[in-house]
Amino acid sequence: MINILLEGYDIDAHRLYEELREYIKPDHRVVVVALSFRDNRVKGLSDWNALYKKGCGMYYDGIVGGFTAYGVSEENICFINYFTDTEKNTVDKIKNADIVYFLGGLPDRMTDRIKRLKLYDVLMRHNGIVMGYSAGAVTQFKEYHLSPDDDYKDFAYYEGLPYLSDFYLEVHYKGTPVQDESIRRVLAERGKPVYATAERAGAVIVDNGRLKLIGYVKVFGNRTRKACAKPNPTKNAF
Repeated sequence: MINILLEGYDIDAHRLYEELREYIKPDHRVVVVALSFRDNRVKGLSDWNALYKKGCGMYYDGIVGGFTAYGVSEENICFINYFTDTEKNTVDKIKNADIVYFLGGLPDRMTDRIKRLKLYDVLMRHNGIVMGYSAGAVTQFKEYHLSPDDDYKDFAYYEGLPYLSDFYLEVHYKGTPVQDESIRRVLAERGKPVYATAERAGAVIVDNGRLKLIGYVKVFGNRTRKACAKPNPTKNAF
């Protein structure tokens, strides 16, 4: 399995393109898991459409355009719609996909909706590429932490999808005291390394157990024993 942990949906950005083209191929089929939206922003189908529907969705062109830059046909990209898709629709979309793509937003709400739609098992059977940004990155971990921010007032651990478990991820890293305190807490309480991806500048790929650090990624604690990190030596630290 290949897990791609990103900062944003601009996957066609120059800093990522040369690395990701190794994984994203023109014949791939992509399912976009658009389930991480905020309840106070998306209260029904019209709100969901305003974000993700073709022709009017605020994020549709950016998400789809990221993949078409790699030659993926727009017809091979589908979205999971929380308000209209049936359980069978969603399961079939995931089964037919080469790439499962988790969006940013609220990771705990995404996990709740995945379970409510009964998608957990089919997602765990997926053996291709799993990728996502921000919330869609941390949700790929059996357990993840969130530093306090506008959405989450207190530090806490959350249950995600158990694709990864050998390290923790701090997204949108700016080196703030709040983030550094959260990282120190994870190191003390969990005893596993933390990889901190710089805001809109870092990414991590786990390719069948082997780590690749892209751009600006800071490593806290000892590297995981089960994965061999292969950073770009000129860009893996601040």
